[in-house]
Amino acid sequence: MSGGRSARRVRTGLIGCGKVGRIHAGVLQDLPGSEFAGCVGRDPDRTAAFAREFGVPAFATVEEMAWSGVEAVVVCTPHPLHAESAVRAANAGMHVLVEKPLAASLADCDRMLASAEANRVVLSTVSQRRFFEPCLRIRRAIDDGKVGTPVLGTVTMLGCRKEAYYRSDPWRGSWSGEGGGVLVNQAPHQLDLLLWYMGPVEEVYGAWANLNHPYIEVDDTATAVVRFRSGALGTILVTNSLDPALYGKVHVHGSNGATVGVQTDGGAMFIAGMSKIEEPPLNDLWTVNGEESRLEAFREEDAAFFRTIDPIRHYVERQDADFLRAVALGTPPLVDGRAGRATVELFTAIYRSNRDRLPVRFPLAPEG
Repeated sequence: MSGGRSARRVRTGLIGCGKVGRIHAGVLQDLPGSEFAGCVGRDPDRTAAFAREFGVPAFATVEEMAWSGVEAVVVCTPHPLHAESAVRAANAGMHVLVEKPLAASLADCDRMLASAEANRVVLSTVSQRRFFEPCLRIRRAIDDGKVGTPVLGTVTMLGCRKEAYYRSDPWRGSWSGEGGGVLVNQAPHQLDLLLWYMGPVEEVYGAWANLNHPYIEVDDTATAVVRFRSGALGTILVTNSLDPALYGKVHVHGSNGATVGVQTDGGAMFIAGMSKIEEPPLNDLWTVNGEESRLEAFREEDAAFFRTIDPIRHYVERQDADFLRAVALGTPPLVDGRAGRATVELFTAIYRSNRDRLPVRFPLAPEG
């Protein structure tokens, strides 16, 4: 993720000039490893204004941007459009970082993976919470055997999204425009962490509902029971139906009885272009033998660091820098395309299980 050989500057571009795109554009403009060199969007006027704001050319097509010498792009379009942009970029020879989720369907994920492999380009997906120090601390504890073997993992995300949020963009809250609800838009961060910590899934039994958002088509709440390939178990509870929002947490319980956990989000959860990150990510549980007393020090250290950064920008910067380092040095990114597909596979399994009222076994293939 950092250190090692120095990386050359990579000519970068952006596909999608909306709220999340603005965050990435600012990062690509300033990162030492990036030469921000252009953008593409669906609306010519909006794209031209965006380009003027960041001092880069506005291109009419993805291919035109590639012909200009752009080597790597960040895709920030609505979820169902990720695949089209990513495949065109890869086919034009550009490396691709895709905002979460990797795609709205497994078929789209597989198209993206196939095009990246055929064109020998890096495919990565945004999951910037992996770069939170409390999350990295959990990964290191697992790698060092401090919990024994992970045997139980839990995701609990108790969030809030109000009508103004769904009205803020025309694609939000619909199957065609967003590809799903809380599972597709808010939960992928925590689902990715669960899979990073617990490993591949064997079977899922899940359900979803729309509890109190009658003006949208999609899920605002979902639950699932997970059996991992290792034999470990897991639970998932995610919702946008509370007011106020409470928190997002991921916990790992080990075979030796130790528990490590992180509160990735607290209070009012971040909405790109609409709100800030209000509370620092913190380890909320740490019962590793001999390290129980370190929890308070972890929390103080991480809270102090949080006060020194712009947390929205900082972690996107770390993700983008990791991607560009992979491009420049030929090393794997922390979150590759396969990891992105695994998250899509998990939320797809919950949707299918709810539809069929049956457990869903892995691996999953695209339908239709």
